[in-house]
Amino acid sequence: MVALGGGHGLAASLSALRLVTDDLAAVVTVADNGGSSGRLRRELGVLPPGDLRMALAALCEDSGWGRLWRDVLQHRFSGDGPLGGHAVGNLLIAALWELLDDPVDGLDVVGELLGARGRVLPMSSVPLDIEADVMDLPGEAPGILRTVAGQQEVATAAGRVCAVRLVPERPPADPAAVAAVLEADWVVLGPGSWFTSVLPHALVPQLAAALADTGARRCVTLNLAPSTGETSGYATEELLHVLAGYAPGMTLDAVIADPSAVGDVAALEQAATGLGARLLLRQVSVGDGTPRHDPLRLAAAYGDVFSGAVSDVTDPHPGRVPVGRHAVPGAGPGTGPDTEP
Repeated sequence: MVALGGGHGLAASLSALRLVTDDLAAVVTVADNGGSSGRLRRELGVLPPGDLRMALAALCEDSGWGRLWRDVLQHRFSGDGPLGGHAVGNLLIAALWELLDDPVDGLDVVGELLGARGRVLPMSSVPLDIEADVMDLPGEAPGILRTVAGQQEVATAAGRVCAVRLVPERPPADPAAVAAVLEADWVVLGPGSWFTSVLPHALVPQLAAALADTGARRCVTLNLAPSTGETSGYATEELLHVLAGYAPGMTLDAVIADPSAVGDVAALEQAATGLGARLLLRQVSVGDGTPRHDPLRLAAAYGDVFSGAVSDVTDPHPGRVPVGRHAVPGAGPGTGPDTEP
């Protein structure tokens, strides 16, 4: 299994996927320009380590040792001094990169320290920036497009994002990330900030080609709520259309959505079917009204998808044999933690 994304969305999918498979890799965006990550990339010229750190923490060994080092990695220094706001894990990763002179080797060492159940790989071998064309920004006349630069700025832009691009425009993909996608049985995209964590993978030419050419099946996990700013005003099915526009050579096999986050089920089903996918509607949220994925419920949904036990809508590929059977206890259709009592 290979999961692509960044930030809290990727951490959510990894926390579930680690319950389904022992053979897992995360391919992570490297465009963060804010906080500790932004400071380190500006001062040291390194990849922004924050999203990579969060992915490693999500894969930590389920033991006292693993949880302790996860907490160390995630700990932030307080105060207003030079270390204030820095995450310990960001500093550790940056130090290993300087010592080993290889981003992937450094991440593998942190993974060994955590006993991580899988590898974490950068999307690109160089730090990236994100630019977007945004319409209807506050104070602008309706219909006017403005360029917004920076991942943090795009993610919080109070307008409608109409187009997104990377700087540099055609960055090199990390070879290990490309190899992982090509060798996968399943590739999972999302959840996460659509324009700044999910779509950027399709803007790296070698990675986009791998996503189109891989023999793996492909699953999209949709968000539980619109991201603040960047996807405001977008219906759920529109996000699939946007993904198809940026990755025209990539078909899908499954789309997972929480019913509470879907406004028009028929429209979403039509959009999924148009991309070759089956739609799986499952409660994958924690159920307390907050937009957070429940790892067990999401793992059960992944178990249904990976085993081919998806019967909510018509299968657009009848008779095709599922790739691999992976399951979690009680993850069959209509059972398990994704079913309400």
